[in-house]
Amino acid sequence: MKMNITATATMQIATAKLASVVFAPQDDDAEFGVRVTPPELRGWLARLRLLQAVPFSYLVADAQLLPKESIRFFYLDRAWTDALVQGALSVGTVNSSDRAELAALYKVVRDELDEEERRVRLPGGETVQQGPAGPVTGFVLRSRAVSGWPGLHVRAYDRELGVADDAAIPESDPRRIKLLRMERLAPAVMLVLFDGIPAVVHIEEPRQGIQFGVRLTPSADDPNRLQAGVKARDAKTALDTNNNPLDLVPVPFRRGTPGVLDIKKLNDALLAKPGTNMDGNVDGAEFALQMLRFPYRQVFGDPSVAAAPPMVDVFRPTIGIAKLATSFHPE
Repeated sequence: MKMNITATATMQIATAKLASVVFAPQDDDAEFGVRVTPPELRGWLARLRLLQAVPFSYLVADAQLLPKESIRFFYLDRAWTDALVQGALSVGTVNSSDRAELAALYKVVRDELDEEERRVRLPGGETVQQGPAGPVTGFVLRSRAVSGWPGLHVRAYDRELGVADDAAIPESDPRRIKLLRMERLAPAVMLVLFDGIPAVVHIEEPRQGIQFGVRLTPSADDPNRLQAGVKARDAKTALDTNNNPLDLVPVPFRRGTPGVLDIKKLNDALLAKPGTNMDGNVDGAEFALQMLRFPYRQVFGDPSVAAAPPMVDVFRPTIGIAKLATSFHPE
């Protein structure tokens, strides 16, 4: 059904002369005026340019390219997506005359799709950005964080802001790179597309509600084993008792019941920690303060980290086709 509608709309373009193609203004065209491409077709093609309905095997050819707990940044080849649109439009052509007339409209259709793709995901209250489309970048993330926190926040910027909280910065801010698409393709796989090349990318746990939890760090005895700990806080000021992020109070678990905290032993360990200012009569609020865990944020491209490569280098290919052919060639 969807293909029939698309083919019919395509035929309307392909069989009309370039000088005489005029469609009545639509409600969604109020910001831009009259458009050549019908709104249904324009929206479908814009979503196609954002890789919707494109098989995942075309994006990630082999599972080894996206191992568990990994993230892969990439550029989206505009020549490839333009060819994808032209192939979809060619469904409505019958003869060489149709194809010639449709070819004359490619540039017009492409310019309209440049604006339409920015309306596929439009936050409430935001204005539509206009002008020619620039490079599209993005990443594919495969992690338990995607399935564990379906409401992950992703924000991208053209510079390091140097602020602790960037949640209130709207997408219309010139420093922020607009999100064109953000979608979970599988329970643990997420695809994100940006309207430009970011310098910094923030991936953060959702902020809704109060979160309690522990921190997992490599064990001092066995680096391959993780141990749980909590950051001790001053019950009077709610500030950390120590600026060292590795200075954690070990979390004891009940014997024979993995994953179940021994609250009594943990409470005693917190009482013994200097600087917590917890007296012997610990109430629920004081204990909750110690267990409170703020949303975790992973920053990519942070210039304050000397070992981190510039974000623009992250998008550059580091492996060639010849190497891939050798790596995945069957024995």
